[in-house]
Amino acid sequence: MQSHPNVQAVQRALDEAGAHDGSGAASQVHLLPEAAHTAAAAAGALGVDVGAIANSLVFEADGAPLLVLTSGAHRVDTAGLAASLGVTRLRRASPDFVREHTGQVIGGVSPVGHPGPLRTLVDTALTGYDEVWAAGGVPQAVFPTTYAELLRITGGTAAEVA
Repeated sequence: MQSHPNVQAVQRALDEAGAHDGSGAASQVHLLPEAAHTAAAAAGALGVDVGAIANSLVFEADGAPLLVLTSGAHRVDTAGLAASLGVTRLRRASPDFVREHTGQVIGGVSPVGHPGPLRTLVDTALTGYDEVWAAGGVPQAVFPTTYAELLRITGGTAAEVA
């Protein structure tokens, strides 16, 4: 699995960005014993609070992709987010739309390692954790980082999304 092209793309993006985990060490993709398709499953496998999981959710915002990195402890308020972004339609993207824009499948979408840049919002609720975990390109892969690093390596914008 470590040789999966998506995992390699994520690790390459982390390395190129000089991404770090909560201890300051280089972020490394880890493989879980089983696929973790939800924040609760990932948190359980890692032994961390569900809020420390950075869910990568892809939305279709007036036809354009929008990546929202949200704390696993809550849901995105799509109506509020659409209003704050000034878009008329914000909806969860279809699996085909997600794969087209990220090269990855739902449940494994990473904040990085996509074919091209994506507009990205990073949930301010993640600031409550010294270290957060994000998907590594496939449902079985995750990597540790920090809120500040997520903002930096994605070129994302801090946002209240719940």
